Amino acid sequence: MADSTGAATFAKAKAIQSQKFSLEKSRSVHFSLPRRILRKLVHFFSYHFILKLPRTTVTRVAGLKLTIRPTVFHPRIFLTSKFFATFIQGLDLSDKRVADVGTGSGILALSAAKAGAQRVFALDINPAAAETAAFNAAQNSLADRVVALESNLFSAVPSDEKFDVIISSPPSFSGEPYGIADRAWHAGPNYRDIAMLFEEARERIAPDGVMYLLLSSDSDLELLGKLINRAGFSAIYLSAKSIFVESFILYELRQR
Repeated sequence: MADSTGAATFAKAKAIQSQKFSLEKSRSVHFSLPRRILRKLVHFFSYHFILKLPRTTVTRVAGLKLTIRPTVFHPRIFLTSKFFATFIQGLDLSDKRVADVGTGSGILALSAAKAGAQRVFALDINPAAAETAAFNAAQNSLADRVVALESNLFSAVPSDEKFDVIISSPPSFSGEPYGIADRAWHAGPNYRDIAMLFEEARERIAPDGVMYLLLSSDSDLELLGKLINRAGFSAIYLSAKSIFVESFILYELRQR
């Protein structure tokens, strides 16, 4: 069953059914080479001086109290999380079954629960992230509806589970990750680690289900578009948020 926001966007997309994965708006938010180099420097210093530090911090983002353990993507420092979480909290997910693929701190999974989801699977290949998401669900009184699992994409989810909504903010860039913490940014050469994300999502999504996907303006949008199309999804541009070094681009995916 589709939520009201998704249904309105889907109706709008009827006028462009022939369009599989338009990059027109995505290309419009690409940044210059110097700014992309600056983004790489920001990533380098963030990884070495934030994510690798052996400390646990506590923060509040999007109305949630979040404990962030070492190697886990930090939603206060990296602004994609708040942008996506705010969007999710504005949906009506009443009685929906939701999967959050690449949950990190669990902020998106908890946001789905706050939006009324009946059951949320918070999935991450990083065991520290799965543990963090479970802890954060408990401290926000959402543990009865959020299940956190260490999982390579959907590998740990029972094979008969289907989802009304799938949400994912996957690694934005190709290239070999420095370590487990860097897997939140780098998905391996040619996006190796998430190459099957959309194929697996197609197998897991309910007939009228929707997938919300957040990418970076510096992602290989053409390659990711091909993976999306190959899996049988149509992608609809929803919105973008610009910061100094990149833009975050939000898409809605529907089965063709």
